[in-house]
Amino acid sequence: MPKKNTAIDLNSTDIFDIQKTMRAMRRLKPDPVPYQLIEQILEAGVSAPNGGNAQTWRFLVVTDPEIKAAVQPYYKRAYDEVQKPRHDEQKPKTPGKALDQHIRNEAAIEYLTNHFHEAPVWIVACAKGANSVSSLSGASVYPAVQNMLLAARALGLGATFTARHIAFRSEVDTLLGLPEDVSSFAILPIGYPIGKFGPTRRAPLSEVVRINKWDNPWPG
Repeated sequence: MPKKNTAIDLNSTDIFDIQKTMRAMRRLKPDPVPYQLIEQILEAGVSAPNGGNAQTWRFLVVTDPEIKAAVQPYYKRAYDEVQKPRHDEQKPKTPGKALDQHIRNEAAIEYLTNHFHEAPVWIVACAKGANSVSSLSGASVYPAVQNMLLAARALGLGATFTARHIAFRSEVDTLLGLPEDVSSFAILPIGYPIGKFGPTRRAPLSEVVRINKWDNPWPG
């Protein structure tokens, strides 16, 4: 087991340090990202485990500003009509740390919403033969997505997982030019981060893990 580490080296390439400093980076610079780095991220993606090694995943790299600009209105509409009302309902009602955290998170989400099309690179994670509206159809896509997020962090690039476009997946897939037997399941906007990487804040294992029986918390 990895030892607990309170002082994490942000320049470390150790997988455990990378995991603990891989924040969702929603504020990205428009600077171009070298092709070689994107290829490394894609190689990490296709190294992921997948059901029966069928490798039905497909990945579309989008750098064309016109394509991204065409998708942007649907991404923002999904926020305005679906995501923001849900977030407003979940907003803490009393002042305190929870409300402050909610406000910070929402500001970052709104920034991404308004600047989504400006991210220099999108990697659209897709699945072949997965036309169901259920995200379970692309279950093997998600380990690849996680690998790509970790790879981006290791290379000093910011990224985040977003699947909000699925609210208008048919329209977005058409704009992306996907064939009928291919569906998108996530879009990873990738670029150099405006903010800084840092340790993630997570609840201790004793709060979220049970052992053998539900009333037995993980010893902390």
